[in-house]
Amino acid sequence: MGGHAGQGEFTTLGETVTRTGGVIQTGPFGSQLHASDYTLLGTPLIMPINLGDNEVIEAGISRIGDKDVRRLRRHALREGDIVFSRRGDVGRRSIIQAGQAGWLCGTGCLAARFGARRTEVNPEYVAHYLGSRPAQTWLQDHAVGGTMPNLNTAILSALPIRLPARPYQDVVVAMLEDAQAAVEHVRILIAKKQAIKQGLMQQLLTGQTRLPGHTEEWSTGPLKDFLPLQRGFDLPTPEVVSGPYPVVYSNGVGRHHTKAMAKGPGVVTGRSGTIGKVHFIEDDYWPHNTALWVTSFARVDAKFAYYFLAYLGLERFASGSGVPTFNRNDAHSFEITVPPDRAEQKAIADVLSAVDSELEALRRRLDKASSIKTGMMQELLTGRKRLPVEGETAA
Repeated sequence: MGGHAGQGEFTTLGETVTRTGGVIQTGPFGSQLHASDYTLLGTPLIMPINLGDNEVIEAGISRIGDKDVRRLRRHALREGDIVFSRRGDVGRRSIIQAGQAGWLCGTGCLAARFGARRTEVNPEYVAHYLGSRPAQTWLQDHAVGGTMPNLNTAILSALPIRLPARPYQDVVVAMLEDAQAAVEHVRILIAKKQAIKQGLMQQLLTGQTRLPGHTEEWSTGPLKDFLPLQRGFDLPTPEVVSGPYPVVYSNGVGRHHTKAMAKGPGVVTGRSGTIGKVHFIEDDYWPHNTALWVTSFARVDAKFAYYFLAYLGLERFASGSGVPTFNRNDAHSFEITVPPDRAEQKAIADVLSAVDSELEALRRRLDKASSIKTGMMQELLTGRKRLPVEGETAA
């Protein structure tokens, strides 16, 4: 390869895979594999739903027995192979790690299967490059199909790749792995903090644990006596005029309008479509007709109401087989137990709000770490920035 190691040559994914003695192939067709073939135990089968950002999402992964594994052995994956979604979100891909070797490429997927000749190609580098903006843009632009983009082996094979010398590939991979480790570290911190919050909600919102200075017995009654819910107000999209007041739909704030219909703070949840999510609104707002809003906080502090309803699990009141609809009658008659003392309600809300503030700080930290990694990818994978490689002489 001529030129500076960091510049590399432009080639294609197909040529890169072929250089290693590998092949790009389609996963098994639906006629080869049926839902009835799935087993509780067995070899994992990687489907589009299992593809993340260069990782396999193992939660809920399908499995097949030994007989089907032997029948579909040509789809068995090796360490370093890259699996793509064949339709829909065509930018999704996962690289196979050592512990996943022998798993199968499933229906709806394509696999870049690298061969054993890897002296010039590091599959980890290729996987990172495929996540870069140039590669992702190219895939979106060249996928076929109007409503749902589709990939095939010919399109994937033609994907342009900047491939520097192998030592440079290794240096880039090491740097990006360090950046990814920083991202994963913050994700772990967020997961731990969320677990702490969930534990606190269970203890504090059920009265299992009482905060110091609060001993009054809690009150029990139907939800409507504490947190009456009312359908929001109609506001067709063409009638929305951009303004300062949030319009709260079933899934949260969607637009802003010149007029508010409810005083803040407010608590809103979904009435139709998205059921179970609870939204806290600080200022005056417009609760949309796809949502329900708490009309009175005479007996319950607004922030406590937000946490209480979030913990209660309002999705239990969903009905309908098509578009889920919130059954307000069932919810209103549901018996709840809450502290009558607003001071205790506020104290509980303050504890949970403090945890939420810590979570928000961690999410900002995650955004920063992710942005750093993305910036590094754009600089290192496109050749904009050159890294020193041991043994390389200056041009």
